[in-house]
Amino acid sequence: MVTLDEMQRATAQVGETVHRTTISRALHKCGLYGRVARRKPLLKENHKKSRLQFARSHVEDTANMWKKVLWSDETKIELFGHNAKRYAWRRNNTAPSQNTIPTVKYGGGSIMLWGCFSSAGTGKLVKVDGKMDGAKYRAILEENLLESAKDLRLGRRFTFQQDNDPKHKARATMEWFKKKNIHVLEWPSQSPDLNPIENLWQDLKTAVHKRSPSNLTELELFCKEEWARISVTRCAKLVETYPKRLAAVIAAKGGSTKY
Repeated sequence: MVTLDEMQRATAQVGETVHRTTISRALHKCGLYGRVARRKPLLKENHKKSRLQFARSHVEDTANMWKKVLWSDETKIELFGHNAKRYAWRRNNTAPSQNTIPTVKYGGGSIMLWGCFSSAGTGKLVKVDGKMDGAKYRAILEENLLESAKDLRLGRRFTFQQDNDPKHKARATMEWFKKKNIHVLEWPSQSPDLNPIENLWQDLKTAVHKRSPSNLTELELFCKEEWARISVTRCAKLVETYPKRLAAVIAAKGGSTKY
């Protein structure tokens, strides 16, 4: 993660004057190109173990099983632009673990959204007003989860996916699932790369920022419009290729993947 300017200063310190273009050309000759360093959750050994166990237990699941999953998540989206990117020099099709940026979820942004989708398309997208707590999360589920499952024709025997946020795993929330006879997918912590809705969040943010919303009202409106425009084909493809994510986790021995 050394910039061209830093490399140029380093050469000057040993009495050599090398132009940035020359340094860049030399890096390219070695097969190194500037790429945005991927932001990845910091994985501890227990995280890797649970991720590997999840991948191994589901890698042989049928395509029909994944079609019956309703994926969900929350995200924050900024009114002006994306968070700053950091670049790293690496070869094509590689992403060394030391060239990733550990992150925690929900860093910055102007509105928070809850959404869900399945292979049949996008479900409800809801703006979260104020701070999300267990009661507010259950209210969102009450108003949107079953209706989304119905709209997407998942039937009664579908599986709901959520991460392990304390609000999601609270006793009252789990009792709500039990009362509604909703099966919840056991989920390994620190695993956004295993949730295909993360790809849709990126699609959504790119599409919304291209429209340059000027205020929060426009931001929410554009988010809902662009969410509805995400194609069924896009959703279906993400679910269809899900076994590849599991295989990638197994290959990485529970570590971070490119997803």
